Amino acid sequence: MSSAGEKETLQRYLDKARTQLVAKLDGLDELEIRRPMTPTGTNLLGLVKHVASVQLGYLGEVFGRPSEIALPWFDDGAELNADLWATPEETRESILELHRGSAAHADATVAALELDARGVVPWWRPENREVTLHQILVHLIDETARHAGHADILRELIDGRAGNDDGNLPGAGEVDWPDYRRRIEAAAVEAAARDDG
Repeated sequence: MSSAGEKETLQRYLDKARTQLVAKLDGLDELEIRRPMTPTGTNLLGLVKHVASVQLGYLGEVFGRPSEIALPWFDDGAELNADLWATPEETRESILELHRGSAAHADATVAALELDARGVVPWWRPENREVTLHQILVHLIDETARHAGHADILRELIDGRAGNDDGNLPGAGEVDWPDYRRRIEAAAVEAAARDDG
């Protein structure tokens, strides 16, 4: 595969993960997109804000192409993990605009550079800081897809909507999900009892 073809493939997977992540906000109200759903505070809007923020770093700063987009949650003295949740003043639309702007800036970096272009990740360990665009694209696809997976689970907990409406949820219209879940629970209890016995 040519370098251009490889870049196109990587870009396509990054776009897919971005789209899947943002789609998890569709149809939900303000509380639902902001409410912490795990003991560590993971929430849907915070995941979108975080991905947008790190994308600006990896496909901006790392390659000497900083954006004009302000990220005050990364300033010295900012609260720890402030990129992982939205304040009441930050609107859904402002976070989505941040995500769109971040994606546009990142895509411009990808278009401008070759896959073997060199960059430096200042927040990584010194022995790993020197990177290529190829390496960072793979890293960012991994990061975005991981957070899209988190968002899948959160969305299912909020309103039961599962999957990406792409046909990849086996038996989506045919499975009695409560019964299916009870069978899995029973199997887990049986296995645990056997292990304890």
